[in-house]
Amino acid sequence: MLWPLAAAAAEVQATLDRTRVELGETVTLNLRSQGGGMVQTPDLSALSRDFAVLGSSSNTSISIINGQRSAQVTVGVALRPLHTGVLRVPPLSFAGGTTTPLQLQVDEPDPNAAASGRKDVFLEAVVDPAEGYVGQQRVYTLRLFFAADLTNGALEDPQLAGVDVRRLGNEINYQAERGGRRYNVIERRYALTPQREGRLEVPPVAFQGDMVSMADPNAFFGSGTPVSASSPRVVIDAKAVPAQASHTTWLPAHDLSLALDGGPSHGDLRVGQPLNLVMSVQATGLPYEALPALSLPTLDGATVYPDKPVNATHVDGQWLVGRRQQGFAIVPNRPGTLTIPETTLTWWNVVTDQPEVARIPAQTFTVLPAVGTAPHQAPAATQPSSVPEAAPAAAQTAASPTPWRLIALASVGLWLASMAAWWWQRRWRGVAASRPSPSAPPSSSKLRAAFLAAARGGDVAAQVSTLLNWARAERSTIQNLGELSQALASEHQRDAIAALQRKRYAGMEESGLGDRLASAFRDGFQWRQHGDAASDGSPLPPLYPFNLRR
Repeated sequence: MLWPLAAAAAEVQATLDRTRVELGETVTLNLRSQGGGMVQTPDLSALSRDFAVLGSSSNTSISIINGQRSAQVTVGVALRPLHTGVLRVPPLSFAGGTTTPLQLQVDEPDPNAAASGRKDVFLEAVVDPAEGYVGQQRVYTLRLFFAADLTNGALEDPQLAGVDVRRLGNEINYQAERGGRRYNVIERRYALTPQREGRLEVPPVAFQGDMVSMADPNAFFGSGTPVSASSPRVVIDAKAVPAQASHTTWLPAHDLSLALDGGPSHGDLRVGQPLNLVMSVQATGLPYEALPALSLPTLDGATVYPDKPVNATHVDGQWLVGRRQQGFAIVPNRPGTLTIPETTLTWWNVVTDQPEVARIPAQTFTVLPAVGTAPHQAPAATQPSSVPEAAPAAAQTAASPTPWRLIALASVGLWLASMAAWWWQRRWRGVAASRPSPSAPPSSSKLRAAFLAAARGGDVAAQVSTLLNWARAERSTIQNLGELSQALASEHQRDAIAALQRKRYAGMEESGLGDRLASAFRDGFQWRQHGDAASDGSPLPPLYPFNLRR
């Protein structure tokens, strides 16, 4: 930028509006040129070592005295010192001349100056608690006090390596009094969570803006004075994990709850019908990323299908509240008793400074056979045929002097009766074959074709129903996919059924499911032969490991 001057030789001068400031305050460097020529914006790169250049402004004045015309250009540069000590403003090239070097004394902020009301703009910063454990949330509160009106301003966020920083809600605006002077206040809160142990120092947070005093006559024209402020340094002490908690998941929180909701409304379960449960863990003072993932162990007599997890972190006042929620569809595959074991999670209560255990009690359910299936009963013991007691040898000889004749006649009679029955059955079958019943059930081949057609579609319900209809045509006692899977010898077919179950109950995307089903059952069912050892428990391994501490 260029400013015109009179033709006379230029004279340059550099001054500071103050020679002593506190760290966080701004100081104005005024560069003046008087004389002729054109003035360019000065090169200020030499100041970057000790100062932050916040902006610049210019003012040109022309005066005529005794017929002599003169012009003066003043360039004001707002500077914020970067550290304490005696800082040097080096010589600067300006308007064809060179300024003389200057010195500025920068002191540590006086904590009593803000309290006494001597400052127009200042920052306060506190952390609560100052001492705690690694991974424990602190509340860092930053307050900006200003007595005059601000036309604009920018307030930084705290930055610190090794500490997770998150905003807690929106800014709060109110008024407060310091040293008998009333200030407007903007308050921000942050959640600071140290990720490593040791002594950590939160560096100063900077504010810079423009302040306007309505008592200034130039305020009407929008002329503002650059202002800045810095917050005091804050120290955090992050202690190591206690020895008595080192063998468990480290969860330092103000409160933690663990729950398992859901269950049958009537109290009992049935084979093949899913039991829908929802497990949740919620902690005050921890984000959800710090909480363990939820899962159930492998259950004896049932298959567990997890749903998509729901995770979130919200702000409750000054605390982060993390929550994990996981749904499960538990499908019993045999009648009897189903037990979900106890689940525990150990956490550290930062209020009492003691470990605590969140607990879900064990639950036991009675599993009834599938609807329409008779309970399995042990076969009755074969009773010996009823025969008369043997008579004494003398009486038997007297009653049947010729027993072989009676045996021969009985044998002939039985042969004639069996021939007559065979002839009558053959004749009845021929008549029935010539007149087929219109209500006869579809053949296994037609049911197979119906399933293969449904398998290539995307309708899960149609895939399940057509597969069960086909299976019942060959094994009438099968009631659900769990029983069908146990009755099959093919691992390929059982895996295809498991994928169908996951999509049916958990809504999980199974790539190429239709092709897998068609490929597995194209050649028919591979039934388990009578006497084969059935697999114990669920035919599937658990989809997720059980990672909650028990």
